[in-house]
Amino acid sequence: MALVETRNLTKTFFDVGAPIEVLRDVNFSVERGGMVGIVGESGCGKSTLLYVLGTLEQPTAGEVFFDGKPVLGSDSPLKTDAALSAFRNKMIGFVFQFHGLIAEFDTLENTMMPALIAGVDRAAAIEKATDILDKLGLGDRLHHKPGELSGGEQQRAAFARALLMEPALILADEPTGNLDVATGEKLWDLMFAINETWNTAFVVVTHNERLARRLPHLYRLAKGALEEVA
Repeated sequence: MALVETRNLTKTFFDVGAPIEVLRDVNFSVERGGMVGIVGESGCGKSTLLYVLGTLEQPTAGEVFFDGKPVLGSDSPLKTDAALSAFRNKMIGFVFQFHGLIAEFDTLENTMMPALIAGVDRAAAIEKATDILDKLGLGDRLHHKPGELSGGEQQRAAFARALLMEPALILADEPTGNLDVATGEKLWDLMFAINETWNTAFVVVTHNERLARRLPHLYRLAKGALEEVA
């Protein structure tokens, strides 16, 4: 059974009343522990697909399933924003091009945030966040603010935050797009290490096809259609 699956997924936006179909009947799946890349031209809808997979956007038509159960679509039991937020917090981690760390909080506090939102005891959240940060090479940066970290360290902290609730899936939107080549390579190595260590599935949107071809499965999105790249 697929970890996440879409069936006839369609997403349409309207520009001055004219429909723009950015996703059209997309049928797509990711296995538990799988690693998938999505490439395509800028503005083709890659990020939109990621946001729908992550339940941040509702599809115009079609369904999204997680472990065989509907999470988006007419049959989904998750009818409220609160229900969807709780589902996301537990099951999905997000990493974006810009780290999204809160400037006023240090690395440890930023990493703890998903656990505190979920109502986890603060002491337990501190222990878990410290452990993950140490494993990602940030054990000596716990009390540094985001502005005191390098770009690579900021993204490592973003991955630590995404991993805190032990999600089955991480959705990464251009996670190396704001980094230099060498640092970007190291971050890709980190994603493979996370996948191997935690068996965490990844869907990675990127414009860097050279790096994307390191992934076992690669798809191209064009004119609303998603096709696997041989």
